[in-house]
Amino acid sequence: MNPQEMFCPQEQCPLRGQLGQGNLVIHSQKERRYRCSVCKHTFTATQGTPYYRLRTQPEVVTLVVTLLAHGCPLQAIVVAFGCDERTVAAWQRRAGEHGERFHEQQVCQGQVELEHVQADELWVKVVGSRLWMALALSVPSRLGLGGQLAREREKELIDTRVAQVRRAARSLGILVCVDGLARYVTAFGRAFRTPVHTGRRGRPRLMPAAGFLLGQVIKQQLSRRVVGVAHRAVRGSLEQVERRLAATGGGKVINTAFIERLNATFRSRLAPLIRRGRCLARQTASLRAGMYLVGCCYNFCTYHDRLRLPGEAGGCKWRQRTPAMAAGLTQHRWTVSELLHYRIPPALDPPPKQHRRRTRPSPRPAEPFPLPAITLCSSTV
Repeated sequence: MNPQEMFCPQEQCPLRGQLGQGNLVIHSQKERRYRCSVCKHTFTATQGTPYYRLRTQPEVVTLVVTLLAHGCPLQAIVVAFGCDERTVAAWQRRAGEHGERFHEQQVCQGQVELEHVQADELWVKVVGSRLWMALALSVPSRLGLGGQLAREREKELIDTRVAQVRRAARSLGILVCVDGLARYVTAFGRAFRTPVHTGRRGRPRLMPAAGFLLGQVIKQQLSRRVVGVAHRAVRGSLEQVERRLAATGGGKVINTAFIERLNATFRSRLAPLIRRGRCLARQTASLRAGMYLVGCCYNFCTYHDRLRLPGEAGGCKWRQRTPAMAAGLTQHRWTVSELLHYRIPPALDPPPKQHRRRTRPSPRPAEPFPLPAITLCSSTV
């Protein structure tokens, strides 16, 4: 137990969410509890993690979550571990919600050089209907940029997904490759704009960011078969797009092959995404939790063969890397236990907005109305 690696989670504490302030001491070694010397509250080491207030051993929970993140059927886990199905589903939901907060803090902080992004969506079988899942991927690092769920493949789904990509991007001069959905053109065009200041009064005009390129792959289908493919450069010229593709290792022509490969990974690890399968998603919250659990394990806990580098002389032939390592977010491969034990600092409350009371100017004293001059005439008899 190291108090320097912990922070106080109490909302009333002035040092809430701050590491290395010297305000924490060990309260109970046996119960793994800390005490804050500022607010005088005690808290357990698992507070803020999926293990908080669980009676099952953390090793068992970690093993079950690892199997769920790699596509093991829930029914097989129930039989093998003797757990209740609702308990396993609750563990998955906890881990997924934790993964969503972890992704927001580690990836969506404007510190990733995206360079080349591909986006796509796939539909999910739900009881009585279906959902659309939108995903995005950074091609050079193979880093998954999160996902979004919606009932319709419309504006809300695409705009939310594009906004998440915008929060992760360090620079706006990137190449985006999408399919023929027209909403992508509008959403990316609005999100990747910069103001142009001309010195004139009024709001500056928003123009596409320097170096921003957008390409589309339009597939022509006949009787559910692809009979033709058209490649179109929406932003920039076709030559500029092809040069950026070659520089980022994205192929020779505009394509969405890399995001389709990520879709295949999600289909193999999430049962409701399997084609021609009998598994149906029943709750949107569980599907969202599974999506972020698979995504975080893919980014931080899984080696990618295309990202490996030649090893040093006399050592291993290859140096393996995860997508998070290739993106510069971490220096080592995370285990699922590290991922679940990671305590996410709570968001600090913004300072209250000061509302200045507008004082009305004191009324000016009314000037006296000028009276007309009166001339008195005297008469003599």
